[in-house]
Amino acid sequence: MNVNIASNDLGKPKKPSTRLSRKVTKESNLVKFSPSWVVVNGKDAPSYKMELIDRIREGVKKADWKQLIEYIESTEKEFEHILPASISSMQKKLVYSKETSERIYELARLFGFGYNVFDSKEDFKKWLMTPSRTLGNKIPFELVDSSFGFEMVENEIVRIQYNVYS
Repeated sequence: MNVNIASNDLGKPKKPSTRLSRKVTKESNLVKFSPSWVVVNGKDAPSYKMELIDRIREGVKKADWKQLIEYIESTEKEFEHILPASISSMQKKLVYSKETSERIYELARLFGFGYNVFDSKEDFKKWLMTPSRTLGNKIPFELVDSSFGFEMVENEIVRIQYNVYS
C-alpha cells in the first residue's frame, strides 16, 4: 500500500491519504500457475513444480504469454531470440508447444527470482542488459537462449543474492 502525503500549505499538518498500488491490483488478477503468477509466487515445493510440469505439457495459452509480457513490462520482440518458436508463428497459435511453454515458464521463474533478489523490476532488467565480468563480459539476457546459459545466469543471480562475487 502506498501512502501519499500531500499538502499545499506548508504551515498545515500533512494528511496521509492511502491508495492501493497498481502492483497489488495487477497481482490479484493473475490466474494461479499462469506464467505471470509464477513471477510473483516462485517456489521450490515438489507439488508446485509438478503443477508447472502439467501446465507446460498442456501448453501456455497465448493470453497468458501476453499477460506475462505486459507484467514484466517487455515486448515479444525482446524475446524472439530466446524462444524456440518465431513471434509470427506464436501469433497464429492459441496454445504453444511444450518446448515454447517450458521456455516461457523458465523465463517467468528467472524474472521472479531476479525481481526478488534485485528488489525491483528496473534494477533486475538493468542488470540483465549489462555485460557481466563473471559471465565473460557477456550480457546475461543474451545467454538465456540455451539451457547452459540460462543456468549460468541463474547461478550468477544466486551469487549476487548471497554476496559471493567472482
